[in-house]
Amino acid sequence: MIGILLPVHNEERRLGACLESLLQASRHPGLNDEPVTILAVLDSCTDHSADIAQEYGIATLDLRVRNVGRARAAGARYLLAQGARWLASTDADSSVATDWLVEQLALNVDAVCGTITLSARDCDLSAATQALFERDYRHQDGHRHIHGANLGVSASAYVRAGGFPFLSCHEDVQLVRQLEHSGARIAWSCKPQVTTSARLDARTREGFGAYLQSLEKIADKPSH
Repeated sequence: MIGILLPVHNEERRLGACLESLLQASRHPGLNDEPVTILAVLDSCTDHSADIAQEYGIATLDLRVRNVGRARAAGARYLLAQGARWLASTDADSSVATDWLVEQLALNVDAVCGTITLSARDCDLSAATQALFERDYRHQDGHRHIHGANLGVSASAYVRAGGFPFLSCHEDVQLVRQLEHSGARIAWSCKPQVTTSARLDARTREGFGAYLQSLEKIADKPSH
């Protein structure tokens, strides 16, 4: 079984599109009918995220920790207990490509760090900030980007590395560092595709949204 891990905190605006994409990816013929469990870890949600997950028939965990590291770790424990051999992680403000899982598994490694593309429809960024982001981002194999929105790891490598740390931010980066330390084979690939929100209302102080905020400030500075 393949497990998809999705932490959720008040994502009613974007969750439906995310789940639609995950369901399509879970039905890809390249998976040869292997079962896929999609798990939404609802962390301190006060909106209709739980109702949306129920409408889509998605498995859920309800937490009150307001900590993405703990949410991902709890979700991973659940999926491993269900017999998952592979854990694929994304975010509730993202949409995955139909062949997302197939491309991760085809790399035949212990872990996969994929790239992201900013959503053109869900974007709060100025044109100057988007250009700044694209200038420094590497959409190619061999990149060194780490995104919880596009991450995959085998069950054995995940357990060997010690799992997601209980961090409120950068839990994905720390897991990859643990994987590297444990000797895991990691593919830095642009083949598994994920499109993510370019919103500026960051869920964490130091997360991806906060990074985009910092780029916006740089782009807004007058040139001399």
